[in-house]
Amino acid sequence: MSEVGWIGAGRMGGAMARRLLAAGYGVRVWNRTRDKAEALTGAKVADAPGDLAGLEVVFTTVADDASLLGVTIGEGGLLRGPASPGYLVDASTVAAETSDRVRQFAADRGTTLLAAPVSGNPKVVRAGRASIVVSGPRFAYDDVEPLLRAIGASVTYVGDGDQARLVKLAHNVLLGVVTQALAEVTVLAQRGGVPRHVFLDFLNDSVLGSTFSRYKSPALVNLDLAPTFTTGLLRKDFDLGLAAGRGLEVPMPVAAAAYQLVQAAVGRGHGDTDFAALIVEQARSAGLELEPEQVEVDDGLGS
Repeated sequence: MSEVGWIGAGRMGGAMARRLLAAGYGVRVWNRTRDKAEALTGAKVADAPGDLAGLEVVFTTVADDASLLGVTIGEGGLLRGPASPGYLVDASTVAAETSDRVRQFAADRGTTLLAAPVSGNPKVVRAGRASIVVSGPRFAYDDVEPLLRAIGASVTYVGDGDQARLVKLAHNVLLGVVTQALAEVTVLAQRGGVPRHVFLDFLNDSVLGSTFSRYKSPALVNLDLAPTFTTGLLRKDFDLGLAAGRGLEVPMPVAAAAYQLVQAAVGRGHGDTDFAALIVEQARSAGLELEPEQVEVDDGLGS
């Protein structure tokens, strides 16, 4: 495992691959847009996903189900050639049905799939504070664990099947619910005359403050909507999470209400911007047009 394959060098995948490079691992990377792969200083750039098939471990970090299917079992995909890796570690957030399809195809080729989605945005990954949840055969997890710990601050094994997918979906649904609630109370305070940075400074130092509320505060205060995680991707995860709720007969009324507000934000043009855009739409619903406060706010990540 001295050299690791990596498919997907976008914002999140690139940050994760850099953690492996910094830990001394060799990385051979493929990305649909080649210049993003070439930006990974120290990594070797592959011409196609299948060029990584001879490596023992290959990670995939892609945006959606179609992308995962394309780079693994599609034409020219990782699992389509004469060789296959020993382990495929997928850090994408996709539907269980897609994961099952790739897992079965991989197993037929002698490749073991681990689902390993990540909690945290690229800044969190760069700061070494990401959390990884993993499921799949225990022997595979034991073999790959050192690589995962080079990427994240915590690694949690949750079962030998696809449980990690469900855990990550539950996490991202909560992410949306919490962000909407945070937007609502922050707008409430501002409507009453309290600047956003003052309210969030209080909140972050209270018992309700969290790592998340602190590192999201700069975006909420200064309206920096450069995407760390887009509103459109959050909507996708709500779709998957609510579908899981229906499949498991679990009512999710709060999540369903938050989903409608996420959908409204996407419909108003925020699909490709950071999900902190929820505060912009919440303010508009309250008759406010927000302006950046131009205040330096600590994100708690040393950046």
